[in-house]
Amino acid sequence: MTSVVDTSVKYFSSLMSGSPALSGTVGSMIALLDACLKDGFDLKTLTSLTVAGGVATAVFTGTHSAALDSVVLIAGVSGGPSGWAGLNGEQKITGKPAPTSVTFATNLPDGSYSGTITMKMAPLGFAKPFAGTNLAAYQSTDPASTKMILRLDDTVATTTRVVGCESMTDIGTYAGLFPTALQMAGGGYWAKSTVANATPVQWMVVGDSRAFYIHVCPGSGANAGWNQGYTRGFGDAIALKPGGDAFACFLSYSDVSTASNQSNGQPEYAQGSLQAFPRAPTGLGASLLNNCYPYVGTGSSMSGMDAFFGPFPSIIDGALRVTRRYFAPATSVPPRAEAPGLYSVPHTLAFDSFKLNDRQPGTGVLAGRNLIAVNATNTTINQTSTNATSGVTFFDVTGPWR
Repeated sequence: MTSVVDTSVKYFSSLMSGSPALSGTVGSMIALLDACLKDGFDLKTLTSLTVAGGVATAVFTGTHSAALDSVVLIAGVSGGPSGWAGLNGEQKITGKPAPTSVTFATNLPDGSYSGTITMKMAPLGFAKPFAGTNLAAYQSTDPASTKMILRLDDTVATTTRVVGCESMTDIGTYAGLFPTALQMAGGGYWAKSTVANATPVQWMVVGDSRAFYIHVCPGSGANAGWNQGYTRGFGDAIALKPGGDAFACFLSYSDVSTASNQSNGQPEYAQGSLQAFPRAPTGLGASLLNNCYPYVGTGSSMSGMDAFFGPFPSIIDGALRVTRRYFAPATSVPPRAEAPGLYSVPHTLAFDSFKLNDRQPGTGVLAGRNLIAVNATNTTINQTSTNATSGVTFFDVTGPWR
């Protein structure tokens, strides 16, 4: 059954109990993405599942990764009041009344539901069509997606190599690269950790069935105060071309191999032209490189470190203002597509108020939506996070993005 609320957007964080670990070890990025994109994680058998007044309460023993606004997958409900099977499927968490229970909204009858009922974090809905030893390829299963493929080479401890592909016949045979070998031989870089060891680092993954972002704090494994991070993304942007754009798929990456110095190529920081698209909107040519610019703000500034509207909170009304961002090769040309679900902050000093996993309720056109924060940086990672080194970006975790 479809949930009574939208479950298309899902998020996962290292701050969730029982979440997968990312570290400076070979293969850890693939293990994390397997869990978030295709498998789910933290499978638990419930001790009870009851409904009262439109609210379902799931009770379990111990801990669970489920958090407010996250999406779980319920399975195994085989009995109960009329319509009992409708509790199976994706459900968005609306509350956590106790450490061993979570709640979600439903329109099913009151009562106790039975069966061997399980709950796990619901994955985004990507497939892994090809794999090798510490190699992986991911592709959206959404029928509306562009079907572009993300290839990962996770054979190095501290970084992962990434490239987008239009087609692939096995993990070593692929074509239509973005970026091309001339633009970035071997693919771009995603940081894991500044140190090659098994100490976990902080991370967040947020996405829908067609695109995702991964925010990693690679210095946090070496020093708890080095908790600013880098944001990357892959998947379908929101195309602005009437009639659609079959090649509006973006891959964010850095061209720097050192995990502590990969600030360029983030979607919330227009530096390096490292947002690769497979082709032009016409379908002609090969990989095109873009930046991701704010509609409102200073194009070259990091979100949350942008003086366009002065410091947060506003000296006029105390408001936090956010803006969408768009992909284009330069600010003087029309936007091609928008970054789905991402909101930029055209203020400075935002880091004083918002840290990783903090929530902010939307207002105005975003009323009814919850936004969740990450702290990206425009400099090297091996230093204490401050307003001088860290910004703030928000992701819509309510959805839908499209």
